[in-house]
Amino acid sequence: MTRYVFKMPDLGEGTVEAEVVAWHVKVGDLVQEDQVMAEVMTEKAAVEVPSPVTGRVVSLTGSPGDMVPVGAELIVFETEAGGDEEPAPVAATESVRADEAKTAAAPAPVAAAAVAVQSTFAPGPAESKRHGRVMASPATRRRAREAGIDLAVVAGSGPSGRITRQDFEAALSGTPAPAAPGAVERAPTTLAKRTGTEEIKVIGVRRVIANRMTEAKRNIPHFAYVEEVDVTELESLRQHLNGRLPKGAPSLTYLPFIAAALVRVLETFPQCNALHDAERNVLVRHHGVHLGVATQTPDGLKVPVVKHAESRTLWDLSDEIRRVSEAARTGKAAREELSGSTITITSLGKLGGIVSTPIINAPEMAIIGVNKAIDRPVVLGGAVTVRRIMNLSSSFDHRFVDGYDAAAMIQALKDLLEHPATIFIPG
Repeated sequence: MTRYVFKMPDLGEGTVEAEVVAWHVKVGDLVQEDQVMAEVMTEKAAVEVPSPVTGRVVSLTGSPGDMVPVGAELIVFETEAGGDEEPAPVAATESVRADEAKTAAAPAPVAAAAVAVQSTFAPGPAESKRHGRVMASPATRRRAREAGIDLAVVAGSGPSGRITRQDFEAALSGTPAPAAPGAVERAPTTLAKRTGTEEIKVIGVRRVIANRMTEAKRNIPHFAYVEEVDVTELESLRQHLNGRLPKGAPSLTYLPFIAAALVRVLETFPQCNALHDAERNVLVRHHGVHLGVATQTPDGLKVPVVKHAESRTLWDLSDEIRRVSEAARTGKAAREELSGSTITITSLGKLGGIVSTPIINAPEMAIIGVNKAIDRPVVLGGAVTVRRIMNLSSSFDHRFVDGYDAAAMIQALKDLLEHPATIFIPG
């Protein structure tokens, strides 16, 4: 037996340390080459670390939540081959959960990923594909590609639903995979008091979100401005356009209209389409509008970006908002699609409530919060009538955007949304 030392790899982009998020092996385990040993996280991304060798685990460095420097000993194996050696740097396999710094600045709740349990490749009537990214080792992914298998429909029995080699081989042979561990169902008896507590370590994506939100709230004096918008005409236009779509085509939501109107408004208020470079103490105003769309995902909040929103039509905006949001939710967004926004829209959809106080997606100047649209009685022309009303709850960096300018910008946005034809009239 020989000793094989695996060090924390260089994960790029100036990373000097990474946080241990989860171990998928323990001391004494026999690990196969390419088997995922751990998940670590930098400030930019969550990364799966596969084993470079086949061997038995002798020691592990760090518990979940601990920071390990790049180049420090991470895991030691006993192997069959070679002398006492330290491997050349091994590139970790990057999962596509790229939760970069921009991701964590705007508020949104965390959703849980639904996992459909399935023992064959064809989903049954009550089954569906797993939502969120597939958890599997690089070797399993390679075997699946070679076999032409979609891992999204293979049930995983490993930690967090990870697909093990046994799961894949069982599914390939048509044998039911081992059931994932879970609570045993019991028939209800009597209502009982619940006691005890549960401690949840703040690590990984949630740690990044917490740090970024704290930093943004501590460093940026937020100025909040709320205005109600009569979107009755906008709703009529939206319904009319959706009625002309082919059957099965995705319908227009309010977001592309708001995005199109926001692009127009920012021509007059360029100070709201800027970034603060704190190191140089410079405001960088952008001519192009790179629109961040705060998106709830199984891994926490992400902010995918619609690049150059000013160059897109309404339909293009709708398609791109849908595409980048879905890519973020399923873990398929590229790193460049999760960074570079100049202003952000955040919406909780039907959960939007009446008023919210969104936190600015630093280093941006503003975030536009969209609340739910509801029918309400209003006085119009001296008579009470029912109109569709939606609130905009927005926050601005009061260091660089005066209250008057913030209010004027939202009023200009309100005017376009209340007369939606003007969104599309040049000048």
